[in-house]
Amino acid sequence: MRIAVASGKGGTGKTTIATGLALALEDRPVLFLDCDVEAPNAHLILRPELIWRQQVDRPVPVVNQTRCTGCGHCAEICRYHAIAVMSGKVLVFPELCHGCGSCVANCPEAALSEYGRPLGVLEAGSTKTGITFARGVLEIGELSASPIIRQLKKWAVRTELFPHALSPEAVEIRDAPPGTSCPVVETLRGADFALLVSEPTPFGLHDLRLIVELVHEMNLPAGVIINRDMANDGALERFCVEANLPVLMRIPLERDIGQALAAGQPLTAVRPAYGMALRNLFEHIQLLEARGIRT
Repeated sequence: MRIAVASGKGGTGKTTIATGLALALEDRPVLFLDCDVEAPNAHLILRPELIWRQQVDRPVPVVNQTRCTGCGHCAEICRYHAIAVMSGKVLVFPELCHGCGSCVANCPEAALSEYGRPLGVLEAGSTKTGITFARGVLEIGELSASPIIRQLKKWAVRTELFPHALSPEAVEIRDAPPGTSCPVVETLRGADFALLVSEPTPFGLHDLRLIVELVHEMNLPAGVIINRDMANDGALERFCVEANLPVLMRIPLERDIGQALAAGQPLTAVRPAYGMALRNLFEHIQLLEARGIRT
């Protein structure tokens, strides 16, 4: 089963929930993917020993000026505006290129070829508790996180990294980036369930609406965890009822929990009772996914 832990905004506690769930499922083979490749931090809690590493390159076009006629067809083809033609000369902007290869395939003079531009790295290993851990790390200054996430999902399920990949008992937990942009879409793609983490604030509700709209468009079953639960006007709960979103768990706003998490301790360490609560949560998710309950 593949569970993506997501939210419409940063700082809601996605990584807290994702790592806590991974640690709670100690009786199952667990693969943890840190898909927040621009700012991966799950390793601070799970503390894996990273022993595998692979570079991720993105194909970027290069122009053979002796063959190029400056026709501009490549610039017309590129939907990402990574190519421009000025005074008959083709200019390539590698940071904007998505590596789709359309310009190379459609150049009438065969004046374009590709080279591999380093985009980031994939790293993998395991924790002391037996969790298989993998993450992507985007190079500083690069803009395209989605290709790294796409490669991470393929790379991590290889049998040499995760021998239990084909086991029916295996659980894949994806810690998604914040927001609702392309990297989040890529993280959610192929998941069986979206576990949405929110907080009972106006900002939390606003961004929960955005991520719910996204999972609805992707036809993903979903449920909500309310983190930092406190006295509020009930607007978040009313929205969940209206959107047919089950509230699966509440975690109170308490100082000692925040202090422990800031020190790198998992939720299950500061409050052991959450180990059983998260295992029950997983069983509930299985039932919801099996029944096909969607937003």
